[in-house]
Amino acid sequence: MLLVGCLNSCKNDEKRLVSQPFIDSLVDHYAPPAIALQNEKELQFWRNRINPALAGYLNESRYAGCLNMQFRLSGEIDSLEKADSVLLKIDRDFNHRETSPDMAMVMHCITRHRFSEADSFLQQAKRIGLRPQELFSTSFDVDFELGRYTEAKTELNAIRSPNDFGYFFRKSKIDHLDGELDSSIQDMYTAGRLAGTNDYLKGVALSDAGDLCVHAGSLRDARDAYVQCIRLNSGDVHSMMGLGWIALVHDNDDSLAEKIFRFAQSKTRLPDPLFKLTQMAGVRHDTALQVSYAQAFVRQAMTPAYGRMYNKYLIQLYTGVLHDPALADSIAKDELRNRATPQTYAWYAWTLLADHKKDQAYRIFQQYVSGKPLEGLELYWMGRLMEALDKGYNAMEFYKAADKTRYDLDPADAKYIHGKLEE
Repeated sequence: MLLVGCLNSCKNDEKRLVSQPFIDSLVDHYAPPAIALQNEKELQFWRNRINPALAGYLNESRYAGCLNMQFRLSGEIDSLEKADSVLLKIDRDFNHRETSPDMAMVMHCITRHRFSEADSFLQQAKRIGLRPQELFSTSFDVDFELGRYTEAKTELNAIRSPNDFGYFFRKSKIDHLDGELDSSIQDMYTAGRLAGTNDYLKGVALSDAGDLCVHAGSLRDARDAYVQCIRLNSGDVHSMMGLGWIALVHDNDDSLAEKIFRFAQSKTRLPDPLFKLTQMAGVRHDTALQVSYAQAFVRQAMTPAYGRMYNKYLIQLYTGVLHDPALADSIAKDELRNRATPQTYAWYAWTLLADHKKDQAYRIFQQYVSGKPLEGLELYWMGRLMEALDKGYNAMEFYKAADKTRYDLDPADAKYIHGKLEE
């Protein structure tokens, strides 16, 4: 009996994807990543070279770049705000004649999902004058986020190159949009290879490849990508949470997932780990804990400095565990003012349904969403809308499509879809 028990245990261990010893080692022997230490040295160096009494360009620009990297490594939103202040001062001091501050502000606005502002800074940089590569690559970034996909594809073709990180990174987004998921994944791996010795860019590409593999249901490949990212950067919170998610939805190990999410929370100022902990508590059916984590997430995510970074998550919570569909509706309308895309209209339709306005929700769906490419969560929400309207066939088609990306979904939503498909 002991041998049988051991064999069963080993067989179960083989099915697990997230290694407990790897996570224990990461937590117990954590050391700050070299990239963060180097950035801190550079930040101090450039800051000390700034003379507040004189208008400067190089030192200030480099300092702003280090502040931006500090945000990306630690999640400290105040660092990004400081970077914005430095860039805007440079822009004023040089009488709006330099493009670099505007181009940096474009990317900062995109980070905080302030897409209309990003477009404004881009237009200002265009008036000053941009090199073709800068013009087309940054125009792609803005147009893609604003849902101007035809323009984005034209701009992507203009920067086509077999050896450019930025080209393949952006091509991955278009291939994903077009439903070419295998190509999208390979594009991102290619971007990772083209990053060369830049471990930060390599980690960004590989972590995105991991996310795409989760989307495709290739969780072993996702795990491998996330582990590689953490080996490159021990402070890669995004990849940590990716491993925690796999532990939760594949390994069914909520305790290990909780350990990972809590550790990630200790390494970043971003609220993202709190959202994952909310989902973990939902898997445990611990409603009190789920609400507690959700409220903690909301308090942090609604800090004005984050802009609209977390609108989608807030809509999920306010139409779910926090039960405030009217507030969700307000957030969805705010998002539409920021960017009106099929995805964001689907968010709005969902909040209307949650607020018992299904006829209005259906009109929004018909006018702006029907026939457009959607992600798993939006497919699920539109399935719920069709179900509420007694359009059973349409609901099932949305559920089938959403089920293909079930590992992207909250486990409760994935379970709901599975139940409907089994009926």
